[in-house]
Formats: sequence, C-alpha cells, structure tokens
Amino acid sequence: MIQYGPSLLEGFFITITLGVLSFFIAAGLGFGSALLSFSKHRSLRFVSKIYTTIIRGIPDIVLIFLLFFGLQELLNTITESIGLGTILLNPFISGIITIGLIFGAFISETFRGALMAVPKGQFESCIALGMSKAYFYRRIIFPQAMRFALPGLSNNWLVMLKTTALVSLIGLHDLVFIANNAGKATRLSFDFYLVTALGFLLLTSVSILIIKYLEHHYSTGYKDEVSL
Repeated sequence: MIQYGPSLLEGFFITITLGVLSFFIAAGLGFGSALLSFSKHRSLRFVSKIYTTIIRGIPDIVLIFLLFFGLQELLNTITESIGLGTILLNPFISGIITIGLIFGAFISETFRGALMAVPKGQFESCIALGMSKAYFYRRIIFPQAMRFALPGLSNNWLVMLKTTALVSLIGLHDLVFIANNAGKATRLSFDFYLVTALGFLLLTSVSILIIKYLEHHYSTGYKDEVSL
C-alpha cells in the first residue's frame, strides 16, 4: 500500500479534476438547453428535446464507449484526409466531454424545473422595468432559480462523481484504474478497492458540506422572508 501510495494519490486528484471539469461543462450545457426549451422558436425547443431524450435514453457506459471510439475514428478520418496521420485521443479529454454531455441532459431538466418554479411575475416585472434579458436573468432570475435547482444539482454532482469511475474503462489512470492494477499486481484487490471506496466517500462528504453552504447562501433572503 505504501509503494502504490503516490500513484493512488495522483489518481485521486485526476478523479477530482475530471469530476469538476465535467460538472462545469454539464452545467453550461444544461443551462443552455433549459433556456432553449423556453425559446419561442420551435426548432430550438426541438433541439433541446432531442438532446435530453437521446442522452437520457442510452446507458452511460455505452455513451462513453460510443463517443470515445467514435470521436477517435472521426478525428483520424479528418486528420488523415489532410495528411496529418493518426492522432490518439486523450482519455482524460474524452472523459470530460462524455460525462459533461451525459449529465448536461439531466441538469437541463433540473434547470428547466427551477426556472418554471420562479414566479412568472418576476419575469414580467423585469420586462416592465426595461431590463435587458441577459441582465435580468443574471441578476434576478438565476439567483432565485438556483434555490430550486440546488437539490437536483447536488444529486447530479454526487452521481456524476461516482460515474467518473467508468472512464477507467477507456484507459484513464484515475483512482479506480490504479487501484484495479495495484490489486491485481499484489493480489490485495480488497485492500485497494477499500481505499478507493474511502476516497470516494471523502469526496462525497466534502461535497455535501459545500452543498449545504450553497443552500444556505441562496436561501438567505427566502429564510428572512419566511421568518417575517
């Protein structure tokens, strides 16, 4: 265990980085898709609907393999056609893109429900005051929607953090990949998987503390209003 300690620690930080970057991509895609679902243009609403339906209907592991090997073939086709030869796709980049795409569909529904929960009068008041759409979404609507979205976002983050373990199947040297190889080499698989489980438990525990802080932050005005 001491011998593999540095490698496990490196894999631990790779898992954290993968999860955080994937979440930012998923949150951006999810919020954008949620806004498209409220668009006046039918084609934009259709794009959002197709994205969420397809992604949520296919198992995560299938999407990871499909996007990793599919993007690899597409990239090679393009590079070979312009004379650059074969380029190997980085499993880390593939993992970020894939997990971001997968959970962007789920987060889209979370943001969509949160935006629908904001009283309609808030939108009408902002328009009556002459605020630009970008300004009132950023300053008025988004802070209120976050209070409704946080429970769903926190659940998606915790599930996504555990889903990062699947990326080890495409060769990423994360915590699960290193623990698996170390367990096979030393015939102490239980010990290394136990360390892996404790590592993920630590990440989720810290995440829960951060989530509670965010819930308190975005509920401050609401709590004051209820207490009055």
